[in-house]
Amino acid sequence: MIDPAPMADLGSLPLAVALAVHDAIRTVLAADAAPLEIKWPNDILIGRRKTCGILLEGQSLPDGRHALVIGIGINIAFKPELATYPVTCLADHGVTMSPEELFARLFVSMAEALDLWDRGQGTARIVQRWRRHACGIGEKITVNLPDRSISGEFSGIDDKGLLLLRQADERMTTIAAGDVFFE
Repeated sequence: MIDPAPMADLGSLPLAVALAVHDAIRTVLAADAAPLEIKWPNDILIGRRKTCGILLEGQSLPDGRHALVIGIGINIAFKPELATYPVTCLADHGVTMSPEELFARLFVSMAEALDLWDRGQGTARIVQRWRRHACGIGEKITVNLPDRSISGEFSGIDDKGLLLLRQADERMTTIAAGDVFFE
């Protein structure tokens, strides 16, 4: 994507992408499958096991525009042997589908999510939908940051999609990026 939104509005894009993947996976899971949730900001979990990771990378171009690439890895038939988190794949939940079939569903849900996101103008709608699928609100978590780890209660996300962490001293901290671990 080139110049997907003003820089100030890009923070909610990972939430929109997570909703698109969540919606695509929801269409293939059985109604009685384990809960399908989103771990902040954009990991997709089935029964508290990671089945998808999403990475957004951006770079400024020489002409002043900004390029953004979205990478999505969904465990369809296989899952990593060694992982930092508990993992699963769609096959573990009875889904037998080719990558092409799942991509077609993802293509549709991504178009819908990006339309709702509307270059950052629809952040409020994205945040509202994301909250309905959030995993672990009210639970104790540790967030690994580049320079330290912080623990506290996951209090949800603010209106821009930043993680809200209530620390032991009741201080509320907002976090823009980090690795979340449930305790």
